[in-house]
Amino acid sequence: MGLFRPTAQQTVEIGGPFTLTDQNGAAFPDSNLRGKPFTVFFGFTHCPEVCPTTLWEMSEALKALGPDADKLRVLFISVDPMRDTPDVLSRYMQSFDQRIVGLTGSEEDIATVGKAYRAYWEKILTDDGDYTMNHTASIFMMDADGRFIGTIAYEEKADVRLAKLKRLISGS
Repeated sequence: MGLFRPTAQQTVEIGGPFTLTDQNGAAFPDSNLRGKPFTVFFGFTHCPEVCPTTLWEMSEALKALGPDADKLRVLFISVDPMRDTPDVLSRYMQSFDQRIVGLTGSEEDIATVGKAYRAYWEKILTDDGDYTMNHTASIFMMDADGRFIGTIAYEEKADVRLAKLKRLISGS
């Protein structure tokens, strides 16, 4: 018996149209992203480690990119719209590079976007009666036409992250 060899390339679509609300309370449709590559990270403002670390790492990457950073859009989409109102997002995003856009919306809108991006999250109740969220920790990289290019892993080495972002920006 030989090895299984697929006869056609199998692909999964990642990404899709959406309209959410940015940290300033304005509508943010995906059409705002057309013509520039972008990254999407799903998280929440009450996250104790993964989200602030990832947003800080992306802030550092934007600095390292210099003028090329303006050729890239960076999105942080909240998976906790009950707590992450535009006002809460606005305060939270002040700790990171101003070019990173925080987005929220209704639970239904967030679920639709999450499904399109194949992102995962789950509300986990804590002993004190509050909750936290388990969630996808990868950053989705999308080209200027909104096609999925790849991911950046949580705590990926800075030089690897930067190289991936440079390739994304250059379109290669």
